[in-house]
Amino acid sequence: MINKSRTINIRLVEESDAEFILKLRLDEKYNQFLSDVNPDMQAQRDWIKKYKNDEFLKKQFYFIIERNDGVPCGTVRIYDIKGDSFCWGSWILNENKTRYAALESAFLVYQFGFNELGLKKSHFEVRKGNEKVISFHKKMGAVKILEDDLNEYFNISQEAVLEAKQKLSAKI
Repeated sequence: MINKSRTINIRLVEESDAEFILKLRLDEKYNQFLSDVNPDMQAQRDWIKKYKNDEFLKKQFYFIIERNDGVPCGTVRIYDIKGDSFCWGSWILNENKTRYAALESAFLVYQFGFNELGLKKSHFEVRKGNEKVISFHKKMGAVKILEDDLNEYFNISQEAVLEAKQKLSAKI
């Protein structure tokens, strides 16, 4: 698995990441558009233990985003794998991120989904009001397909991601 870009890499979550994940998810600077999380450390460890079975079964993949010097700066998750599509989310980047960590981590997620899992497209939702992330996905070529009271729903094809990567290759 190629999981490294110019300034960051992604690696699969381990139980030892529980404290970092919980701190990140409980931080009000980053959790405004995320689902609630149990603030109990043992509950986070237990969730990771359970998740590792899903990882083994290739049902979902949870990554720590790190700068290439090893400093963790975020999380991202691939889940809801159906047919030729995967969903991704739980995408958080903190103040330790690199300038292009958002772009690089998105391309690493797509690379994993398309190349490692052999899927052809991605589906995902973004909470309404999260305008920066909605704009980011639209610039990448995502197409809004639906909305409800809480979320906007998008699809993006492998071709659209490859086109965006070509346009933005100087940055990554």
